[in-house]
Amino acid sequence: MVLDKEELRRAPRVVTVPMLSVQPKGKQKGCAGCNRKIKDRYLLKALDKYWHEDCLKCACCDCRLGEVGSTLYTKANLILCRRDYLLFGTTGNCAACSKLIPAFEMVMRARDNVYHLDCFACQLCNQFCVGDKFFLKNNMILCQMDYEEGQLNGSFETQVQ
Repeated sequence: MVLDKEELRRAPRVVTVPMLSVQPKGKQKGCAGCNRKIKDRYLLKALDKYWHEDCLKCACCDCRLGEVGSTLYTKANLILCRRDYLLFGTTGNCAACSKLIPAFEMVMRARDNVYHLDCFACQLCNQFCVGDKFFLKNNMILCQMDYEEGQLNGSFETQVQ
């Protein structure tokens, strides 16, 4: 199996974060998080960049990654702690638009399908209100009116959600 550049960029990575007790020799390093000079005694090095201890945080829960261990995870250009990577890091692609769903984004689910909130709508009329009854037919989300119209025409079998 050969991965193209886009697939490699989105693939999850596990990165070890060494805490350096002394500034590397030479001029002070700039922080990748806030772009200010690091004047602290301690700094972190992750993803080939230097960080203040307070600036290297999980994109989901905002925990300081230097405090929760020496490992961080990246996916879709997001930096995640282990817990959030395991909980949210494998959201995958939207069943409607096929675009990647970021780990921190709220989603809608129907059976094995995952959707962006904006993509979760009837795929015939593009209407849907949260709380409305919907139907899933051949992995298509349908509102009640379009589903019933299809039933009258004999074009759908029942798969109520």
